[in-house]
Amino acid sequence: MHTRVQIASIVFALLVFAAVFELVRRRYLRERYAILWLGAALVLLVLAVWKNLLTTVSKAIGIYYPPNAFFVIAFAFLLLLLLHFSAVVSRLADETRVLAQRLALQEEHSRQQPADARADETPVAGGDPEPLAGGDPEPLASGDREPGQLAARGWSPRRSSG
Repeated sequence: MHTRVQIASIVFALLVFAAVFELVRRRYLRERYAILWLGAALVLLVLAVWKNLLTTVSKAIGIYYPPNAFFVIAFAFLLLLLLHFSAVVSRLADETRVLAQRLALQEEHSRQQPADARADETPVAGGDPEPLAGGDPEPLASGDREPGQLAARGWSPRRSSG
């Protein structure tokens, strides 16, 4: 590998490292995804620094010019990363749809209750009705994600909006 190409490859890998660390520091990138990017940058850095490894890998995959193998490997990783992110986005879209449906069902259920029944509602035994009348509800625990659990704790969207 030519020296200029090797230096450019090393600089590229180091820039990826720096960019990932900065994105994590500013909380634009979650740690679980940062590990993927740092792993990719590490592989690219090792391939850029260790000339014989890149030559061996390029010959093994049938690429004559080792720097081209470097960028083919980087491109293949990016394609796999895009596939992973597409799967994550698809899962999040499904979860959003389910949550919107649950919210619509909960709002429909609250509309069907008579107004006087909502006024007579009291929180679960041992709960204090005063904080619910004008303030925000207490934070939800990790298991309190079902709409029925919110109603069982005495929370109503109409009561906490004031």
